[in-house]
Amino acid sequence: MIEINGVNKSFQDVKALDNVIAAIRENSIFGLVGTNGAGKSTLLRTMCGVLQPDSGMVMVDGENIYENPRMKERVCFLSDGAYFFPGATAETMADYYGMMYPKFDKIRFYDLINQFRLRPDRKISTLSKGMKRQVLILLGISSGTKYLLCDETFDGLDPVMRQAMKSILAAETGSREFAAVIASHSLRELEDICDHIGLLHQGGILLSKDLEDMKFHIHKVQCVIQNGEMERELLSELNVVRYEKRGSLLTIVARGTRQEILMSIERKRPIFSEVIPLTLEEIFISETEVAGYDIKELIG
Repeated sequence: MIEINGVNKSFQDVKALDNVIAAIRENSIFGLVGTNGAGKSTLLRTMCGVLQPDSGMVMVDGENIYENPRMKERVCFLSDGAYFFPGATAETMADYYGMMYPKFDKIRFYDLINQFRLRPDRKISTLSKGMKRQVLILLGISSGTKYLLCDETFDGLDPVMRQAMKSILAAETGSREFAAVIASHSLRELEDICDHIGLLHQGGILLSKDLEDMKFHIHKVQCVIQNGEMERELLSELNVVRYEKRGSLLTIVARGTRQEILMSIERKRPIFSEVIPLTLEEIFISETEVAGYDIKELIG
C-alpha cells in the first residue's frame, strides 16, 4: 500500500500540495483527477520519491520512500513528458530500465512491442507522439514494479490504443501484486478502468472514494407517473440530488440503494420506470455538490 500522510509541498510562494491524505491499495487502479495546475504531477513525483515533502511523508509498504532506493525499486513513474535518451530505441531503453528495475521482464517487453507492431530497433525520436506513449507505457508495465504511476500517460493515444493499454493495466491487477495510479484532467478517461477516484483541487484532495461504493449509493431513474400528486410525493420522499421533467417523463438522480428508490417509485403506480447507468461525471457532480463545489468549475 502507498500511504500519503499529510503531505505539503511549496515552490517559493506557490502551494503545490496542501495536506494531502490518501491511500492506494494493492491490486487496484486509483484515478487521480484534477485540472492543470491542481498538483497532480507534484503529488506523483512525491509518491515516487523524486520530491521531498516540506512536511508529511509518503509510505510505500510501511517505509518512507524518500531517499530509500529499495522502496523506489517498487515504484515506476511515467511522466507526462515521455522523455527518452537522445538516439534511444526501444531496445536501448529496455536495457536502461533493466538496470533500474531488478524485476524488469525483457521477454514480456519484446512480446508487447511485437504485439503493438513497434520496431524495437527504430529510433524513438522518429515515432509519432502516440507511438512514443505506447513505448513508455510498455516499459512501465514490463518494469515488474509493484506500483505504476502514470501522469497523463494516455494523452496522445487514439481510442483503440487507449483501450488496449487500459486492458493490459487491468489484467496486471489480477495476475500479480500490482497497483496503478492514473492521473488525468478527464473524468471520461478514467471511467472504465478505476476502482477508486480522488479529486485533486488547488493542491488538496477534495474527494477520495471507492467507485463501486459511490455507484451503490446514488442512482438515476426515469419514470412516468400519471398522478401529479403522487409524483410530488415521490420527489419529497426520495433524497433527490436533481430531477428533470420532459413531457410526462420524469428523470431523477437520487441518493439511496437501488432497491429503496425502486420501491418508492413502485408505490406510486408508475406506467413505466427504469434505472439508467450513471456516468462518472454525474456521480462526481453529486458528490462535489454535497461538498459545496461545482465540478464543472473544477474539471473542465
